[in-house]
Amino acid sequence: MSKVKKVVLAYSGGLDTSIIIPYLKETYDCQVIAFAANIGQGNDELAGLAQKAKKTGADKFYLLDLRKEFVEGFLFKIIKANAVYERKYLLGTSIARPLIAKYQAKIAKDEGADSVAHGCTGKGNDQVRFELTYKVFAPNLNVIAPWREWTIRSREDAIRYAEEHNVPIKATLKKIYSRDGNLWHLSHEGGDLEDPWNEPKADMFIRTKSPESAPNRPTYVEIEFQKGIPVALNGKKMDGLRLLERLNEIGASNAIGRTDLVENRLVGMKSRGVYETPGGEILYAAHNELEQIVLDKDTLHYKDIVAQRYAELVYNGQWYTPLREAIDAFMDTTQRYVTGTVRLKLYKGNVISAGRKSPHSLYQEKLATFSQDEVYDQRKAEGFIDLFGLSMKVNSEVHGKPKE
Repeated sequence: MSKVKKVVLAYSGGLDTSIIIPYLKETYDCQVIAFAANIGQGNDELAGLAQKAKKTGADKFYLLDLRKEFVEGFLFKIIKANAVYERKYLLGTSIARPLIAKYQAKIAKDEGADSVAHGCTGKGNDQVRFELTYKVFAPNLNVIAPWREWTIRSREDAIRYAEEHNVPIKATLKKIYSRDGNLWHLSHEGGDLEDPWNEPKADMFIRTKSPESAPNRPTYVEIEFQKGIPVALNGKKMDGLRLLERLNEIGASNAIGRTDLVENRLVGMKSRGVYETPGGEILYAAHNELEQIVLDKDTLHYKDIVAQRYAELVYNGQWYTPLREAIDAFMDTTQRYVTGTVRLKLYKGNVISAGRKSPHSLYQEKLATFSQDEVYDQRKAEGFIDLFGLSMKVNSEVHGKPKE
């Protein structure tokens, strides 16, 4: 690593990044520029960040509002793809990191910095997501990852370090969850969650009501899509940011979006995370319902295969890659006719389909009906079955019937 004179730190104001500022000043005797991205984590998380950063030693502070780009340039893409990692995870932390790291690299270039730094641990996925993005936008800069350098080995150590350096933090030894929040989700890790047998405690959840405390009557929502992008809620046109904010409110009040997952991290270990993604779960469900009536069978089934690979790219931090761009082109093609409206019933943590319609629907009642019809000759099914099962019949004749 060349001489470190000026560092741009990806700063959230949480435990890890708060103690990194004094660590960088003490270890490298350098200028520290703290950069925070507003990606919808809420005013509580953003309030006072500039003062806190400078109080703990930052020479300069940036706060950029990236919410619009986050929704339109990132979240809309994973919605169109229906990308889900390991059957449950809606990629809330993963999808945000490349956006933050891109602007961190830009600030470093504008400021003439020689280094960038992040607060990701050496056990986690985020270190990869940040540093792969640096390789694209700032390949010549030093990368400082304190969790891979210092003697701090636990969150308990980090809390003690903060206390010794008079760094104000919210984490305590009694409430030691590691959290990450943005417009899409809020994650919880660590503490008692490290034992997968432990049920999440009721007071751990911040954004969503519990199913027990949710309303006893269902809430209905109607979401309109144009080419796979949500454009209206309950008949009212609105931009993506406002629509997601409103769905977060509605979903949270109905206990929607809680996910408990033991996932396979990129670095090889399994970890347990609990996520709150109320608006995201609703949008994924609505988009899926619309695709079911619009996409033909082969496209729908193949899209599911590609969506899994897409989710892996996002999870692994490979956002700025040719493959991701190529898959986006495929996804955009599949969304040409994904226009229509979906009605959902939300009730105590459940998202229930209550209707869907589209001018491009491939569903035809005259073909699907169980009533008498004149358009489908059922007698033709016999010949279809004979041909479809011919190879099975021949195999049985040659090799005998399978053992039961």
